Amino acid sequence: MIVRQARRGLVLVVGPSGSGKDTLIAGARAALADSADYVFPRREITRAAEAGGEPHVAVSEAEFGARLDAGRYALAWQAHGLSYGIPTEIVGELEAGRAVVVNVSRTVIDDARRRFVRVHVVRVAVDEAALRERLAARGREDPAAVAGRLARAGLASGDAGDVVIDNSGAIEPAVAAFTAFLRSLQPASA
Repeated sequence: MIVRQARRGLVLVVGPSGSGKDTLIAGARAALADSADYVFPRREITRAAEAGGEPHVAVSEAEFGARLDAGRYALAWQAHGLSYGIPTEIVGELEAGRAVVVNVSRTVIDDARRRFVRVHVVRVAVDEAALRERLAARGREDPAAVAGRLARAGLASGDAGDVVIDNSGAIEPAVAAFTAFLRSLQPASA
């Protein structure tokens, strides 16, 4: 589903761990690399840079706390024992009329909608079998932790998004659908 006549703004990509959010974002970043209208900022995470996952800026808990206290995050949250932040530099990008695409926890959606004029939520959906396989393949958690993530994913599966991208199968159609949605966003001043 594509939202017609929507304006560029903050694009929040949400979905369960293992659904492929970072892979979709990376695919869209590559497809849109020739355009300055789309920005894909790196999250700051209290996780070592070499720990795996998406490219991010690694910060210590102390650094994160200091940056949070100094108001250096446009959005911040905690999940799975880690702290995540989206730098305030995105505000200037949004003011310039760009689409800013970020992977966030669904717990910050309401805060984002209070703080920013145009917010689009893209929910990445994946069937349970594919999610189980992906979580096991990355090898970060034991079977009990995988089961916990699957249970949480089931609770969140009904969360509505402005757009829902099914990423249960091959990645190419999902990247194409996500990229098409981003391209459909009209300039903020149009």
